[in-house]
Amino acid sequence: MIKENLLKVKQTLPENVTLVAVSKTKPIEDLQAAYDAGQRIFGENKIQEMVDKYDALPKDIQWHMIGHLQSNKVKYMAPFVNLIHGVDKFSTLKEINKQAKKHDKVINCLLQVKIAKEDTKFGFSFNEIDTILASEAFAELKNIKITGFMGMATFTDNKLQLKEEFSSLKTFFDAHKLKTTTENCKLETLSMGMSGDYMLAIENGSNMVRVGSAIFGQRNYNA
Repeated sequence: MIKENLLKVKQTLPENVTLVAVSKTKPIEDLQAAYDAGQRIFGENKIQEMVDKYDALPKDIQWHMIGHLQSNKVKYMAPFVNLIHGVDKFSTLKEINKQAKKHDKVINCLLQVKIAKEDTKFGFSFNEIDTILASEAFAELKNIKITGFMGMATFTDNKLQLKEEFSSLKTFFDAHKLKTTTENCKLETLSMGMSGDYMLAIENGSNMVRVGSAIFGQRNYNA
């Protein structure tokens, strides 16, 4: 079933859109089934779970950290993580830089932008990102690279509201893409859209979507 679901989702995606299969809480066998069907990018939201899966699965997988990040756990994924989606504090960015330096590597990151109207969502405001990207402190971080932005829309069926939230981030992304190119910031990725709204996100400029339940089925968080 996972193979069929994966192929169905992939058929809906334009060529320029990257699919992150959100595999959090799912067993190794499910990830292996998606891998066998050709999927190579997986998203996890807990570092320990991602480390365990990294150890158990083929090494050509790209691992994306998509959950809210605790700085004290960055060190466990620094050796292998491919992209960190949800950076929402400058202190976290500094910690990622510190851990990347220990492994003599550069870790790609997306800054999480708060576009939702809900208080529960994390993220920087547009103004905060302007300030960070223009700062001396940011310029000194040589072991991270900001490759784009990530946004989570409000959990709502209101398509107009979703469209407004997605397009506001796309406009902001485009403006920064033109004016912000430094050694540690080259904007290419706009990560917006999940199982319920990814088609609308793509229509409004997303080129990376995070899809879980449409591939792996509903999650049982009590398992």
